Amino acid sequence: MQFLVTAKDGSDAEAPARRLAVREAHMAGARRYTEEGVVVVGGAILDDDGRMIGSSIIYEVPDRAALDAIIAADPYVTGGVWREIDIRPFRLAVRSKA
Repeated sequence: MQFLVTAKDGSDAEAPARRLAVREAHMAGARRYTEEGVVVVGGAILDDDGRMIGSSIIYEVPDRAALDAIIAADPYVTGGVWREIDIRPFRLAVRSKA
């Protein structure tokens, strides 16, 4: 099953520092899950000034329970970065070859 996850960072003054503090650990996991085919695509949501304020990821997992376990262990969750997470079932219709 595929899921679209949209996660918004906190909006407090310390939010950017929390993100940067755990970003490398988050990215290491993202790279591993991409290599395993669990992450289809993902990236940062930016504000109008180009600052990271959240994330959007498409996951491919056996079921919602598997996804919930992955998200619960993500450094952006355990590090208090993501404050609002929306999860929707998703079906990829087209994919770039680039």
